[in-house]
Amino acid sequence: MNNITMKLNADELILSALREDITSEDISTNSVMPDFQMGEVELICKENGIIAGLDVFKRVFELLDEKTEIAFSCKDGDAVKKGEQLGLLRGDIRVLLSGERTALNFLQRMSGIATYTHTIAELLKGSKTKLLDTRKTTPNMRVFEKYAVKVGGGCNHRYNLSDGILLKDNHIGAAGGVKEAVRMAKEYAPFVRKIEIEVENLDMLREALEAGADIIMLDNMSIEDMKTAVSMAAGKAETECSGNVTRENVGRLVDIGVDYISSGALTHSSPILDLSLKNLHAI
Repeated sequence: MNNITMKLNADELILSALREDITSEDISTNSVMPDFQMGEVELICKENGIIAGLDVFKRVFELLDEKTEIAFSCKDGDAVKKGEQLGLLRGDIRVLLSGERTALNFLQRMSGIATYTHTIAELLKGSKTKLLDTRKTTPNMRVFEKYAVKVGGGCNHRYNLSDGILLKDNHIGAAGGVKEAVRMAKEYAPFVRKIEIEVENLDMLREALEAGADIIMLDNMSIEDMKTAVSMAAGKAETECSGNVTRENVGRLVDIGVDYISSGALTHSSPILDLSLKNLHAI
């Protein structure tokens, strides 16, 4: 993340996280370190993975004290190994202690998402299919989690409800059918917006294609039906496969030929990457 992105989209969220952890004071730190003292602490990797969120990690400490110095030995997207020192932090010991958990929470979460995304992206390597995330993100963490997906080798689907048109089952129900939903979207939306619609069977797919949808989401369809759907949509619309896609089952989808595979698991089910701040000492 660059400085502009950080200031516009991330600073307030980081400050909110800090306020959640420090409502009035850090009583533990203040009890053992009442006055300023320069110190150093190491950022240590405790398991193999892909690192993501170093700028966010750094920003936590900068917002507490802009004089905090952090030197990283890696960059976002790098593969890191258990036992590796990833960085060295230098600054007011009170700041290093008070910002530790919030900074690690961001970095561990984002690195976990990047690591999980990377494992799935590797399984799709060599195919034409792109891996997408979803809006199944942690509230107020979307900007960080979607960034981590990109670092891990995935692509971002729409960022939020204002970002694109995706007509799902309840939209179709509200409109009264597939054709009606697409027609209404075409009438309402700016012409520059693509219209994506979710279908659950081949009959719905036919309706969506006849109505002129740009992207067809094949939701929880069988492998055979998805192969048929890709053939039917060829040259007419792009296709996206969706529905409980995980690292364990994505392999069966590689040869279907869809343009996109979306997976909510990238952001809602990835474990954290274990990281730690160790060896704090005064200098």
